[in-house]
Amino acid sequence: MNSGNRGKYVLPKWSALLVLLSLTAFSLAASAPPKSAPAKSAAPSKPAAASHAPAQHSAPAQHAGGTSHAGTTGHTATTGHTAATGHTATTGHTAPAGHTATTGHTAAAGANRGGAAGGNRGAATGANRGGAAGGNRGAATGANRGAAAGANRTAGNRSVSHTPAGSRNVSLKGGGSASVRKDGSVRSVDRNGMHIEHGVHGGRTVVGTHNGARVVNTGRHGGYVQRSYVSRGGHSYYSRTYYDHGVYRSGVYRGYYYGGYHYYGYYPGAFYGAGFYGWGYNPWASPVAWGVGLWGWGGSPWFGFYGGWWNPYPVYAGPAFWLTDYLIAANLQAAYAAQSEAAAGDGGGGGGGGGDAPAAAPASGQVALTPEVKQAIADEVKAQLAQQQAEAGQAAGASGAAPAAAPANASAAEVPPALDPARRTFVIDSDLSVVANGQECGLTAGDVITRLTDTPDADNMVNASVSASKKSDCGAGQTVAVKVDDLQEMQNHFAEKLNDGLGELAKKQGTSGMPKAPDTSTKPSDVPPPPPDQTAAKTLQDQQAAADQTEGQVKQEIAGSASGAQ
Repeated sequence: MNSGNRGKYVLPKWSALLVLLSLTAFSLAASAPPKSAPAKSAAPSKPAAASHAPAQHSAPAQHAGGTSHAGTTGHTATTGHTAATGHTATTGHTAPAGHTATTGHTAAAGANRGGAAGGNRGAATGANRGGAAGGNRGAATGANRGAAAGANRTAGNRSVSHTPAGSRNVSLKGGGSASVRKDGSVRSVDRNGMHIEHGVHGGRTVVGTHNGARVVNTGRHGGYVQRSYVSRGGHSYYSRTYYDHGVYRSGVYRGYYYGGYHYYGYYPGAFYGAGFYGWGYNPWASPVAWGVGLWGWGGSPWFGFYGGWWNPYPVYAGPAFWLTDYLIAANLQAAYAAQSEAAAGDGGGGGGGGGDAPAAAPASGQVALTPEVKQAIADEVKAQLAQQQAEAGQAAGASGAAPAAAPANASAAEVPPALDPARRTFVIDSDLSVVANGQECGLTAGDVITRLTDTPDADNMVNASVSASKKSDCGAGQTVAVKVDDLQEMQNHFAEKLNDGLGELAKKQGTSGMPKAPDTSTKPSDVPPPPPDQTAAKTLQDQQAAADQTEGQVKQEIAGSASGAQ
């Protein structure tokens, strides 16, 4: 009886206990936070040659000023996302191989990974993983925001002086004005529609108009003449004829009108196929060694001169890095030639002649052009390749179309490339004088600046940080004001030299260990350049003579007013 009763009541008791335990477990599971699904990243188009450590840190969502920054070097994150190893995260999107994400400036999947054996890693932790210490890191309103290390901070919004301390403005009797340095030398003259500017290193630039053409002299032996060319697809295009030491060349520039100012952006005269641009954008399967001998730089005076400024990559993980060194070399060659010419006594005329012999760059070892800054330049190369690939597709669709008259408001609200929020890094293409902390200083070809602000001030200038500079130039880290026109010309030069580099790359692909490329043939753009204007040399010469005469008059007037004041 007792045994039967035990068996009768034990089972219900255990059943009740099991039900109670089940309800408890279900309640605990329901209160636990849900697990997030892992962020997806695009599969690399090619396997990376070397493994990378997984990202372990995520950056803060934003710094003051609204610009996103990366955290520890080599680790990338945007709001709510952390980049996978070797990838750059944007706001929930990753670019497929050969394409760009969101705003078109995020590295392609698998690209920019640095290759094997340290190739193109820049000798810095995390370099080549998505931008230089904050560059190309997927900012919410556009990638490639950080550029050089430490740049693009909120300090860029502060007011920056445009004139050096001690300088003065003089109103001229015949109309116009002049800016005079504290040592009495003429800094600039504006008179009769002509702007004359003397650089701190002694060169002279003259800008004016002649018979409706824009005429720009950059020295006794060079400059360009720009004329209206055609209108197509609602945009105005202009032809430029460059003249330099007896050599002519022509190019096409697309017009922009923004904020009450006209700008002119380089437009290629021919395009490669989409496959070649994609090949140039993505990494190679294995890094390629390409020493100084293959470059042909050995024994060149300029190369030895800048030995402490820049080191070429020992190996190249992809064409973009090869093109980066090509661009840097082209700018340094131009800087060496300009300084040598100035040292020889040809500073551009008009009292700006002469100059000290160029001082050699610091000795090899710790180079001034750091791996982070080089990476920022490489990111710009990749962004430009993506842009040219897009332009090639647009040009192909527009080819054969009849020229159309541009509407009166064409490009009225279109931001020029120099002010594109996704483009921050600029390589100086010629001597430039700026003011830092009230003191005038110079930048020369090959120096690198990072644009900090997007909206020009009343003088059509924006703030920039000096990312890398040579010994005799403005110090790195200085904040300076730069004319938007000057930035646009830097961007134009960058795009043009990149085109030249693509031509060299097309010739050398498949040789000396470099992989073969897809079809390297080109097709004329929808706006091919016209033949050079053979009257350009005479036009430039006439402008030089007019500038000399104007400056002579201005100097006499300034000297007279100074003596009268005494």
